[in-house]
Amino acid sequence: MGKSIVIVCAKDELTRIRQFVADELDQHKIPDLQAHKLVLAVDEVCANLIIHANNCDPVNKIELDLEFNPKQIIFTFRDKGVGFDINQYDSPSMDELVSSRRQGGLGLLLVKRIMDKIEFSTEKNYNICRLVKTIA
Repeated sequence: MGKSIVIVCAKDELTRIRQFVADELDQHKIPDLQAHKLVLAVDEVCANLIIHANNCDPVNKIELDLEFNPKQIIFTFRDKGVGFDINQYDSPSMDELVSSRRQGGLGLLLVKRIMDKIEFSTEKNYNICRLVKTIA
């Protein structure tokens, strides 16, 4: 059984999400370096959901469920914003980012590198984003 948190779509809620995830990872004895990477990935997905999918509208909410099993940590996000599938996102190469001096775009690249599996679906008017990390 996992733990859940619900936030409104406001940037200042990101602190609560980071703390919630960090506390849960700490309780499950996830090593610090791995925990920091996972918090970073969750923060990035939440920031994108708040800013891009929900236009920072505090009427909208995001639910994050954390599930731990012996082999995996599963982060499941639910919201009703504009859907976006990170797997369809064609990450720019580092050379492209540097040469174009582009702002943004690095977060999703990091999420893809940190997580082992990323899934998207829609269920009952909710967008579902599931991030899976295999643990030793």
